[in-house]
Amino acid sequence: MERPFIHKSSISEAPKSPKGDLEHPDFAASKSPLGDLGAIKPKFQKLIVYLIPLFLLSSCRVSEPLQLPKARTLPTSFTGNTDSTSVGNLNWKAFFSDPDLESLIDTALARNPDLQIASQRIEMARANFEYSRGALVPSVNAVAAAGVDRFGRYTLNGVGNFDTNLSPNIDGKQRIPDATPEYFLGLRSNWEIDLWGKLRNRKRAAYVRFLASEKGRHLIVTSLIAEVARLYYGLLALDSELEILRENQALQQRASELVVVQKAAGRVTELAVQQFNAQLLNTRSLEAQVQQQIVETENQLNQLLGRFPQPIARNKTISNQELPAQISAGIPSQMLRRRPDIQQAELAMEAANVDVEVARAEFLPSLTLTPYVGLNAFRASVLLDPASLAIGVLGGLAAPVFNRRYLKSNYSLSVAQSREAFYGYQKTVLTGFSEVTTSLRGIENYRKVAELQAQEVAVLGQAATISDELFATGYASYLEVITAQRSVLAAELSLINTKRAQFLSVIDLYRALGGGWQ
Repeated sequence: MERPFIHKSSISEAPKSPKGDLEHPDFAASKSPLGDLGAIKPKFQKLIVYLIPLFLLSSCRVSEPLQLPKARTLPTSFTGNTDSTSVGNLNWKAFFSDPDLESLIDTALARNPDLQIASQRIEMARANFEYSRGALVPSVNAVAAAGVDRFGRYTLNGVGNFDTNLSPNIDGKQRIPDATPEYFLGLRSNWEIDLWGKLRNRKRAAYVRFLASEKGRHLIVTSLIAEVARLYYGLLALDSELEILRENQALQQRASELVVVQKAAGRVTELAVQQFNAQLLNTRSLEAQVQQQIVETENQLNQLLGRFPQPIARNKTISNQELPAQISAGIPSQMLRRRPDIQQAELAMEAANVDVEVARAEFLPSLTLTPYVGLNAFRASVLLDPASLAIGVLGGLAAPVFNRRYLKSNYSLSVAQSREAFYGYQKTVLTGFSEVTTSLRGIENYRKVAELQAQEVAVLGQAATISDELFATGYASYLEVITAQRSVLAAELSLINTKRAQFLSVIDLYRALGGGWQ
């Protein structure tokens, strides 16, 4: 069967778009699965307009200001005395009157390793403060840069460079090479504008920590002076113990010789001789122990002085030292202003609170400017030409949107550290108040103990003398003599320990009041 002949004019031709079939509206509608994109686009744009402010508002939402617990009320006095006179106000040279001790303290302040380490910590804090100050001013870098790019024929830069080279408005030096180098010689800067005080607060926190490091050095000075004095008076006490042991050895030696004579006369047995010899050996062993304690104390003191072991010069015993007649602690508010560890804890608390403000400011947008000025060209031969001078600036406002979990964690950490510093400050105040009260009571109580023990030593010394006389005449047994000698030795050693405790209480009070670093 023959196909029917159809004339072309009988077919109605569809109108053609001047841009081709792809841009015909019927073709576009038939090919797009979403239908009419022109109706969707305005809705999408409106959605974007609404979402962007929501993101910005959510990113700029700042946490609530820090609320610390209420501090405890400080008592108005230590032991009921409100006299404001305090030994903590005295310079250590006025507080200690022993020339040998003053010489040791001078050496310790000049050569102690811990004090030298503290000085370096101050320098580190100072450097950290200077670093934080640098963040407030723009950073300027001298830049010399060179690079080369080769763009493809179907890239934006490749087509643009090709079209530019065809322009009659450029000469040979202005033609862009196919492999395009780029040279820059000049200055670039980066500057974050401190809109919310974040950088200023960082500088403030660094400065407060610098002040805290200085208070830390004062604390080491106060503790060092107190420890040198403690070890020095400990040496004087050991010297007194050694002197007492040697005096008692002389008495026991004479008693041992006497009992040997009485044994020969048949008045006592060998048992009495052995008992006296055993007592003498025990006293000699105590002497050797005290000598070892003296060596250990001297080495500890030399370590504080920053030198190798050597004898410590001293011309007195603790029995020849006198306590101050009147010792006053002042009032607690003076201790807060003077004691270095309390001041250090207070500064640490202040720095931690400032860190919280910095963490809150991290939620807010930051503005950064990046200006530059220099010579910029794509040919090295024209780089130094004045026409190659280029100046520009870029400003950017950045607000956190998707990293809020990190910012919240950092804020929570700062709040926890601030509360820790607050409780640490409260603990330091309680410790200081307790130390002052304990030392005051110790001075008073040890004074009473020393008076009673001095009377005890006098009574037992007289009893020992009487027992020797009675034993020589046969009216007392050797056991009574041994008991009397042991009692007087123990009482004399106890009195020395009490005197040492008196001096240590005075030193502890001076340290607890914050004296020594002035």
